[in-house]
Amino acid sequence: MSSKKQRRREAISALVLEQGAVTVGSLAERFNVSMQTIRRDVDALCEGDMLHRVHGRIELSEEFLNTPFDQRAGTNLMGKRAIGEAAAELIPDGATLFISIGSTPLSVAQALRRRKGLTVITNNLSAAMALSEEVSNRIILPGGEVRLPDRDILGNDVLDFFGRFRADFAVFGAAGIAEDGGLLEFHTTEVRAMQKICENAQQSILVIDGSKFGRQAPALGGNIADIDQIIIDRRPGDRFAPLLTNIKDRLLVAEGQPR
Repeated sequence: MSSKKQRRREAISALVLEQGAVTVGSLAERFNVSMQTIRRDVDALCEGDMLHRVHGRIELSEEFLNTPFDQRAGTNLMGKRAIGEAAAELIPDGATLFISIGSTPLSVAQALRRRKGLTVITNNLSAAMALSEEVSNRIILPGGEVRLPDRDILGNDVLDFFGRFRADFAVFGAAGIAEDGGLLEFHTTEVRAMQKICENAQQSILVIDGSKFGRQAPALGGNIADIDQIIIDRRPGDRFAPLLTNIKDRLLVAEGQPR
């Protein structure tokens, strides 16, 4: 395969990851090639499990699509609350922290309501609102378009925004954890935002509930082995035991933490 064709197919995959679905016609126009060429690209890309073709468009397969935020926020409430409480114990009054998007980082924000004088840099509007109840906190938000119903902000402007700050902690979640420890997300913009806040924080804290182990998501963003502190509510199945053994010194299981 020519390098030009390979780059175009990689760009098509990235675009579908970003948008969920893209029409064949818009791809032909975007890459300035014939419909026949794009159809060949699409056919090749759809040979795997992640992408498939439906009525003139290419889209992510259902198992790779994210569930609505409110549905995620309403699941495993006790586990996420335990994770939030455990993470909050690591963050003192007066700390500066990044908080990423997602329902589990939101649980951390809710547990941090007892803290004072925090500087919170976040694109998670629900987390910002939870922490705004304490008037001694300083909350810094990016500009841009709010993604609904998730109530967060993503995009290149957010990366520039995060790049202007340094923090004591970066608190973030993940859509899924691969068996080799790969951190999975549904969009490449989420991956880049996670990487940026971890680069700019003294300590990275990954907060995930046990259901995320083995969950599929298309965009890869680093490995759990590179994270400073990992907090889970419960241990996943036996097939992840070797992974947890490798990170045992940085792993906190929040079962039994105060609710």
